[in-house]
Amino acid sequence: MARIICIANQKGGVGKTTTAINLSAALAVSEKRTLLVDCDPQANATSGLGIDRSKIEKTLYHGMLGRAGATNLIVDSEISTLKVIPSGVELIGFEVEMISDPNREMALKNLVAGLDHAFDYIFLDCPPSLSLLTINALTAADSLLIPLQAEYYALEGLGQLLSTVKRIKRNLNPDLTIAGILLTMFDKRTNLSYQVAEEAEKYFKDLVFKTIVPRNIRLSEAPSFGKPILLYDATSAGAQSYFELAKEILRN
Repeated sequence: MARIICIANQKGGVGKTTTAINLSAALAVSEKRTLLVDCDPQANATSGLGIDRSKIEKTLYHGMLGRAGATNLIVDSEISTLKVIPSGVELIGFEVEMISDPNREMALKNLVAGLDHAFDYIFLDCPPSLSLLTINALTAADSLLIPLQAEYYALEGLGQLLSTVKRIKRNLNPDLTIAGILLTMFDKRTNLSYQVAEEAEKYFKDLVFKTIVPRNIRLSEAPSFGKPILLYDATSAGAQSYFELAKEILRN
């Protein structure tokens, strides 16, 4: 059975998509059958894996509205064990079109249910908001991975996300757990990064991953080439951090 991990934080620019792409890729090269579902209308995870959106006829939008089955949406990436369900700008329309549907929060869960035995890991990359798309991802997931940038105001808004998780557990997905909090964009040259790490460990204790993702230029460059960091520069500090994170996920 697949382990379904939602990657979410309503704050933008914290490394959600970077984590979704590179953790998926790291697990895929570890011989785990991995699927990345791009739940963001901006479709950065889709383009970040080199998938040409102009050549895609059906995206997650069509699947969530019941117009296509999940297996018909899956496309290949450069890594044979990493598959993708792509997104597109039309996904913005999902919330409007489903507003009166009583099962609107279950659309993604129902879509991926049939893929349970085809993959070892399924990652859901969320938009930077607590929208219906994010609620769908939290409802479909077994666990939530929260990227937290090591910058000022990092912990602001995290309470809102955790309150949403409590509501999801109460009403839609009682088995949802926190996979962990991942510190991203860590700059060893600044005291602030260490302070944020300290605060996170103080409040969340064992929920904070041992792996810390550094601020890394090669990691920032990779998406513009449509490649995960391990195909762009496997020796970089960014690549090594995601390999370490994959090991932590596998151990847990």
